[in-house]
Amino acid sequence: MHRKSWRDAIAAYSSPSTLVLLVLGFAAGLPYMLVFSTLSVWLREAGVARETIGFASLIGLAYAFKWVWSPLLDQWRLPLLGKLGRRRSWLVLSQILIAIGLAGMALCDPHTHLTWLIALAVLVAFASATQDIAVDAYRLEIVDDTRQAALAAAYMAGYRVAALLATAGALYVAEGLGSTTLLYQHAAWAGTYLLFALLMLPGLLTSLWMKEPNVSLKTQLAAAKYGFSHQIASVLVLIVLLVSVPAMFTQLYNTDFPSLVTGESTLLDLLLEDRAFLRAILYTILTTLCLSSMGRRGLAPVLTPVNDFILRYRWQALLLLGLIATYRMSDTVMGVMANVFYIDQGFTKDQIASVSKLFGLIMTLVGAGAGGLLIVRFGIMPILFIGGAASAATNLLFMMLADMGTNLQMLIFTISADNFSSGLATAAFVAYLSSLTNLKFSATQYALLSSIMLLLPRLIGGYSGVLVEKFGYGDFFLITALMGVPTLLLILLQWHRQGNRASALPTEQKPDA
Repeated sequence: MHRKSWRDAIAAYSSPSTLVLLVLGFAAGLPYMLVFSTLSVWLREAGVARETIGFASLIGLAYAFKWVWSPLLDQWRLPLLGKLGRRRSWLVLSQILIAIGLAGMALCDPHTHLTWLIALAVLVAFASATQDIAVDAYRLEIVDDTRQAALAAAYMAGYRVAALLATAGALYVAEGLGSTTLLYQHAAWAGTYLLFALLMLPGLLTSLWMKEPNVSLKTQLAAAKYGFSHQIASVLVLIVLLVSVPAMFTQLYNTDFPSLVTGESTLLDLLLEDRAFLRAILYTILTTLCLSSMGRRGLAPVLTPVNDFILRYRWQALLLLGLIATYRMSDTVMGVMANVFYIDQGFTKDQIASVSKLFGLIMTLVGAGAGGLLIVRFGIMPILFIGGAASAATNLLFMMLADMGTNLQMLIFTISADNFSSGLATAAFVAYLSSLTNLKFSATQYALLSSIMLLLPRLIGGYSGVLVEKFGYGDFFLITALMGVPTLLLILLQWHRQGNRASALPTEQKPDA
């Protein structure tokens, strides 16, 4: 791999595409926080029950399952808007729907139109998740792999600023317009959400102004292999499969099947009296239909990008998926307990907010910017390794803080180091994921890989409280730091394999990145 100069590295931030990603990042950060975080404050201030607010938070699942409908963005050109191009058309559609949805939410008072408010929030969430898919696909296709981290840093900067505006900023605006915990005013929240609907305009104008990625017609035609009806059918079949498989095992667990084995009841008794057994049969039939030859043909638009990834990397795909699934393990599992740890240490909410919002935000953006610069200069794998090592090592700072009590200077240093390493690791990881995708299926493969990235860490993070209760904070932070070691070994193995493959190529065929 040929190293590039520092001038080339700095030039990565001077291209128009960097500004485009900055604005698109801002457009992506606004709706996510408005429907996932700020909405809960609005509903609670309006007197909505906590149980209802908890159910409303399930709106966020749209972002976790966006890979389900991502093949549509790869394989179907929108009518009318499709003239803008494959990526820009989906961006424009999603941004228009977000603005309409936010404006519609502003007109709904939770006291009288709560159902409509939640329905419009669902619309905003799905449109926002679709925008995320389109932005990622656009970023993948606009520049080469070494510049992906620079674009990711620009995107992250816009996203974080928008997130801050859509949370703290929105609360200040609503308070300033007259709505408080003691005196709820719908007009104040309506004005707030209308303002943020207007703030989608820069993103929309950018999508109309920017250039469509220069992807060959051959690549586009290869991706657009299936008709619209087949693509919609594949999404529906996949949703049925995702619902029926876990439901089947859940209902089987709840049946009185052991009594059939012991002879205490007959199959007819279960059919007549055990509703869980009947539901288990129903979900088994649905699962069988989805996995039958007819169901697999229906799933073809969704399975094609997955098959492409497996065929390109073969057995090495397992290594790559292991690396992807564990890269953010260390800091994600630790992060679940971070705010709880700050409170238990005796820090005030003002101290936590000030340090995490100010130093945390600044250092995250600095880390992401440094990652983009270093990757252009030295390549992806070295910075991927450094980012992973730093993310794990900074957990040891939390272990030291656990023994120091309420030490504000150490809190500032720890959060600053942790957020810098997180920004660096994120930029490197985005660049690495981008290098693994095929431009024919960029939207689908990146959405799927990024979902795998969070799945295992989130599942293990659910047990972080159990680990703290059993081992204490000091050992918990040590355990989370050690979780990063397998990832580093996988990176070294993959780095070594790439080096051997590059050295085996003729000189004129060796890649630059």
